Amino acid sequence: MYDKFYSLTGMPFRLSPDPRFLYQSRAHTKALAYLRYGLQLGEGFMVVTGDIGTGKTTLARSLVNKLENSMSTTPIGQNIIAAQLVTSQLESDDLLRMVCNAFGLPSRDLSKSALITGIEKFLRDSARAGKRVLLLVDEVQNLPTGSLEELRMLSNFQVGERALLQCFLLGQEEFRATMQAEGMEQFRQRIIAAYHLGPMDAEDTRKYIEHRLRTVDWKSDPLFTDDAIDAIYQFTNGVPRRINNLCDRLMLYGALEELHELNKAAVDCVISEQQLEIPRVDPASRTEEPGTPSSQGREVRLQLANTSVSDPERRLVALERRVEALEVGVKKDREKLRKLIIISLLSDEESDFNNVMRQLRNSDGA
Repeated sequence: MYDKFYSLTGMPFRLSPDPRFLYQSRAHTKALAYLRYGLQLGEGFMVVTGDIGTGKTTLARSLVNKLENSMSTTPIGQNIIAAQLVTSQLESDDLLRMVCNAFGLPSRDLSKSALITGIEKFLRDSARAGKRVLLLVDEVQNLPTGSLEELRMLSNFQVGERALLQCFLLGQEEFRATMQAEGMEQFRQRIIAAYHLGPMDAEDTRKYIEHRLRTVDWKSDPLFTDDAIDAIYQFTNGVPRRINNLCDRLMLYGALEELHELNKAAVDCVISEQQLEIPRVDPASRTEEPGTPSSQGREVRLQLANTSVSDPERRLVALERRVEALEVGVKKDREKLRKLIIISLLSDEESDFNNVMRQLRNSDGA
């Protein structure tokens, strides 16, 4: 892969959330400040919302990792039991089972009352041991209001005036509407603070890219030109996941073309390739641009269907058009296959990238 060509120690733009790559933009720094503030209070709900791909999950995992790494070194780490829960469309009973599983409590074949009793006992035992219990719930926008109410009820467990459970809730933007919905007043009263995580600006986009590259020992190879960074920002709107997706493909393109400088032309080429692979089609119209291989093929098929068998000249013209359309498609498929073969060869640790590229150029010239 391109990490070998550029002498990197890893892949800097993987899509899976990895706390090692967390870049604390101004927005992420504020979100972390809210989370730390919540830790100090030790009660209620802390809510962080954000658009798809803005880094909420990476933020949560970074916080959990820091807590786990500080378990034996700092007072706050020693006193916190943390668990993370990624939700789907869970009804209240299933949510309680997931909470039990997250903290290692028995849940199989237990009634709802037994699940609640088990969670309460765990919380009280933890409090007696001087521990605070923290639950991070990711993708919280998927939870029905009944399940959110169940979380609120769990947050009611107290010893004296001390809350036994604190929840950090992370979700997409639609969760903001859920919090404001009718009948959610009691839930809202439990929210200590809420923060909405937006996309990064142009300056943070540059620093984000450089931060991820430096994490894998990047030494300015490849060099990202200013116009390349601008093009990346314009296309991704500063959304981290979209930046990762584009930059990963950009560096693969650079390695295949043996580029040590990535400029706007390279970015535009990769964007064009991605748009060809996954065309943006309006679901309402389902129309295609005229002249594309698929639209040409459809036009030819319609012509063939409307052409009489007794009209060989018109049928021949239609067939020639279809052959031309197929040739365009085959040419693009051949180029994709060429790149896939290179990637496959590079996956073998014993293969030499430069040797592979030399052989490929020789075969192209033959």
